[in-house]
Amino acid sequence: MDEELLKIFDQNRNEIGVASRAEVHQKGLWHESFHCWFVHHDKDAVYLYLQLRSPRKKEHGNLFDITAAGHLLAHETVRDGVREIGEELGIDVSFEELVSLGQFDYCVSEEQLIDNEMAHLFLYRCEQELDGFSLQEEEVSGMIKVEFPHFRDLWRGKRETVRVFGYEIKPDGEKCVIDQEVGRDRFVPHQLSYYEAIIQKIAEKL
Repeated sequence: MDEELLKIFDQNRNEIGVASRAEVHQKGLWHESFHCWFVHHDKDAVYLYLQLRSPRKKEHGNLFDITAAGHLLAHETVRDGVREIGEELGIDVSFEELVSLGQFDYCVSEEQLIDNEMAHLFLYRCEQELDGFSLQEEEVSGMIKVEFPHFRDLWRGKRETVRVFGYEIKPDGEKCVIDQEVGRDRFVPHQLSYYEAIIQKIAEKL
């Protein structure tokens, strides 16, 4: 598979060229990404749907993460980001069904990666149950739901744990139920300001 090519930008959001994904993360070059958060209403409760990252992933395997997310390739526009939903979760969603939550400059520096993203944020009001997804094995190994108010309180420091429900598909194909109390350490360590911003943006749309 050819290496992904991404558009790169300066700090003023001016497009300045194209670079490989490896170079982008090695040098900390600004690039675009697509983040889509699913909400689901069940009677009087509002849930977030989150994916369980595959253990095959190089970064943050086996942690809960944004419902669907990924890089925008050099030839893509923001509208094309919906392909991430189809690829990772196996459902067809049109760009018109998404609710824009704006943009967030997302910056993470780790031992072997500097991730400077201009993240395009979206909300999708999902009507189907968790079992309705067809997961991309290489990327996603499960799905869970968590009550949005509890998730909000977790990242605001008002709770130590939240209860998550869902399933994980093991490497041998066995589907196992997830019903656990988990803390922040079970979620991908996005910067706290990102979690605070996305929670606020979602709350404004509910």
